[in-house]
Order: sequence, then structure tokens, then C-alpha cells
Amino acid sequence: MAESTIRRFQIEISQADLDDLRDRIRRTRWSSEVPGQGWSRGVPVDYLKDLAGYWADGFDWRKAEARLNELPQFLTTIDGQDVHFAHVRSENADATPLLLIHDWPGSFVQFVEVVERLSADFHLVITDTPGVGFSGPLSAPGWNTGKIASAFTELMARLGYRRYGVQGNGGGAWIAAEMGRQAPDAVIGVHLNGLITFPSDDPADFAGLTEVEQQRLARLQEFRDDKMGFNAIQSTRPQTLAHGLHDSPVGQLAWIVEKFKEWTDTAADLPEDAVDRDHLLTNVSLYWFTGTAGSSANLYYEMAHDPSGYAPKPRGTVPTGVIATATTDVAIRRFADRDHNITHWTEVERGGNFLSLEQPALLADDVRTFFASLT
Repeated sequence: MAESTIRRFQIEISQADLDDLRDRIRRTRWSSEVPGQGWSRGVPVDYLKDLAGYWADGFDWRKAEARLNELPQFLTTIDGQDVHFAHVRSENADATPLLLIHDWPGSFVQFVEVVERLSADFHLVITDTPGVGFSGPLSAPGWNTGKIASAFTELMARLGYRRYGVQGNGGGAWIAAEMGRQAPDAVIGVHLNGLITFPSDDPADFAGLTEVEQQRLARLQEFRDDKMGFNAIQSTRPQTLAHGLHDSPVGQLAWIVEKFKEWTDTAADLPEDAVDRDHLLTNVSLYWFTGTAGSSANLYYEMAHDPSGYAPKPRGTVPTGVIATATTDVAIRRFADRDHNITHWTEVERGGNFLSLEQPALLADDVRTFFASLT
């Protein structure tokens, strides 16, 4: 079979794997904790016990699986790596093709709530990033941001899309922006949320910052000082981490749910107050059943060890739209303008990094408005 072949795919998790998951959860060896610390040192034991109990005895994987299988899904092999994606063609033959790219620790599950909202205007290609979910495990080293962007450009070409848009959040935003740099003749526009911007060494960058921008800069500094533990581990010793997460579903659950706590709207007391609990567990289950905790962690290693990863890049020329939330975002317009051709900027009050699950209607409306401005 030629590498460029596109194969139909359907999710079919065996009953044996389901039974094994539930058995492992029920036999969890629970850790102790320092009393009265809440979430300040990580995921609290009582919270995790409750969520894991629901995962074992309340969550309906078969229902979630059936919903995902309503999306036409496919596999193709690019540079020796399987790439999984859903391809939802619009009934409007003239609809704009749109590639959707998730952040870690998300997956293509992250976009289930925007499919119906966007499919009237877009032919949707919804990916699992190489190394994540059914696009994993990784088959070889070297899958950094640039290589993933190149693979997704190849994917769109295989689907026959010569001109298309890209939407990405968080780490997916980095990939989306890189696609615009690599293929400006193919990418008509890039829409981003959860964008991270950085000041330069020029003191002038800090002159005249608004109160909101100062808050965002402080939020970025807090993230770098107090919330980068996951990044340090995954960027340096992903394989050591993988042994624990691959063997313990509760370990995998804690590793992911912590990010949904920290990266969603700060008004949410618990992750499931921001993102539907079943969506959250569907995403975690995908990581568990595909055994991709380690390969998803390796994506951080690849980025950290890619000499070009953080090197200055030429300013993007493709029209770029950004949506930023008041509660979690760190994006500052002047820094974004320096790096991207910003033609659309939206500020919203509520929502976090996982906007496609937290505020799907809001995100879909902004995506539609941005791409309509390009025609």
C-alpha cells in the first residue's frame, strides 16, 4: 500500500481494554497528601478519587465512541507516521476548507462541539497531532513543530485542497502559524486562540502597556515561575514519565486534568465547571487506549531540542486572526503584530485555552467572521 493512501478508520476499543481500564482504576494505590493545600500542589486526592470513580462506573465510553464515529475518520501515512483525522465535508460545495489543530493535552475530541457550528461554511479536517491518540505512538524522532506543519500541509494536498484556512490553539497555534510561513500560497488565513506572545530584549516593549496587557505579562511570568513543571519533565525526560502514565490510568487522568483546571476559565472552580466532564474523560480515555502519554510528551522534547524551534522567524505574511480571553490569555497585540500579519483581533470576557469546548459558539462565530473578512 502506497504511503499516500488514505484509509477509512473507525474507533473500535475492545471490551477487554475497557474491562482492564476499570479494573486498574479500582485497584489504584492512592497517595497521601499534605492536608489543606487544595490544588496548590497538584490534583487533590479526594477530587481525583471522585472523578476516577465516575470514569470507572459512570462514564459511558461506548456512547462517547459512537459519537466520535459519527465523524468520517481516516488514516494516512506521512514520512512514516500514521496521521489520524476526521474529514467532515460541508453540504455547501463552495465552502472553505479548514484544518483544525488541537493543543496538548487535547486531541481531535477537542473540536466535537464546533463541528455542527462550522460545517455549514467549512469543509473540516480535524487532526490528531502526530504522537497523540490515533496519530500515535511516534514512529521516529524528529517530529517538531516544523515537521508537523509540513505533514499537515501534505495532508491537505492529499485531500485535494489547494487553498484553505487553518485554526489552532495553544501548541496547535504554533503549528498553524508555521503552516502559514511554510505554505503562504496555500494557506489563505490562520485563526488562533491560546496564542502565546513574548517580549523581546528591547525595553521599549514594556513602554505604554495597558492595564490588561500588564496583567497578561504578569500571567505569563506566573506561568513560567509556577506552572512549567509539566514542560520541564516532558522536555527533558519524557520516557521516564511515560512508564508511570502508561501503566496507571489514574496517573494519566491526573496529568491531564491538572491542565484542564489551570488552563480553563478562572471562574470555574473545577475542570468540569468549564468543560463537560464526559468530554474531558473522552479525551483522557483516548490517550489511555492509544497508549500515547509518552509520545505526546516527546513532542515537548522535540521542540526543546530543535535549534530552530525558538529561533527568530520571519514575520508571517498570511492574514491572521486572534481571539483572546480576559481570564487566561497572555497574548499582547503589539508582540503578536511583530510576529504575525494580524488583521483581526477579538477580546472576550469568558473562556480559557480550550475555547472550542468551553465556548464553542463564541469560537465558531469568530472563526466565521475572520474568514469572511478575507473574501
